[in-house]
Amino acid sequence: MSTLTGNENLKIMVIDDSSTIRRSAEIFLGQVGYKVILAEDGFDALAKINDTHPDLIFCDILMPRLDGYQTCALIKKSAKFRNTPVIMLSSKDGLFDRARGAMVGSDEYLTKPFTKDSLLKTVRNYTSVPPSK
Repeated sequence: MSTLTGNENLKIMVIDDSSTIRRSAEIFLGQVGYKVILAEDGFDALAKINDTHPDLIFCDILMPRLDGYQTCALIKKSAKFRNTPVIMLSSKDGLFDRARGAMVGSDEYLTKPFTKDSLLKTVRNYTSVPPSK
């Protein structure tokens, strides 16, 4: 007998060059049944987005090669993914960073390090499938 929580079909992508952040998000989201797709940077993410069609994307700002602002802008320019919520992740909590994130189309800004509660609350705000307890 399987215990389905209703979250199995919800796919959440986490783009961050920090393996610690990726792993924390994977644990927090996986514990409540979300399917988690991990990407190390913007290029890695863009290659995976077409194949996985995530329902929600968390994107770090400071990454090598393609930063979070550029990654978010490219996602939002795509007709296929422009309505996919993109949440910027950053250790900086400045007005400039938030404004720049909004300019490239991000839906929200979450400060790192995030807690399990803040991460799950953000997912709840942008999806129709609430996490199970």
